[in-house]
Amino acid sequence: MKKVQLGNKPMLYPYPVTILGANVKGKANFMALGFVGIVNINPGMIAMGVARNHYTTIGIKENQTFSINLPSTDMVKVTDYVGLVSGEKVDKSEMFDVFYGKVKTAPMIKECPLTIECKVVEILDRGGVDHIIIGEIVETYCNEECITDGNPDIEKMKPAVFSMFENKYFSVGEYLGKGWSIGKEYKCK
Repeated sequence: MKKVQLGNKPMLYPYPVTILGANVKGKANFMALGFVGIVNINPGMIAMGVARNHYTTIGIKENQTFSINLPSTDMVKVTDYVGLVSGEKVDKSEMFDVFYGKVKTAPMIKECPLTIECKVVEILDRGGVDHIIIGEIVETYCNEECITDGNPDIEKMKPAVFSMFENKYFSVGEYLGKGWSIGKEYKCK
């Protein structure tokens, strides 16, 4: 099987579809974000790449808080829209039903099945376009109808994923097997 070199591109596929929230100059602001992931379990931490010139970045630096909102596939158009327009030119504070949690300055979206409230641990400037922002998870909120046996249910949440270099959104596929279990069926060659 021949491998094709694609260069130094961030191609860890698929990207999660999320909406980043931050208060900017006292108002809730949101932007679409795909460069985000869990980097520690205890304490729970998230790392993300956010362009230093984005309006939302101002609010993250100002308040040292942010939210990660996981929209459902039903929200793909509004999610894409908040990524197309800048909060500097369009007031996005009224686009969603916003709520605040423990940190008081990280706007979260009620319509999103899952929201994560974070406080900044560190903002890294390694050159390039993005700041790398590491946040500690303060609290996670899930819509009641999306919980099964006390945990978020991916089928009920209906999250979307993104193929960055093709610029395409997809829904999550079929169930494949139970983690930390299905591998027991594997037989070494």
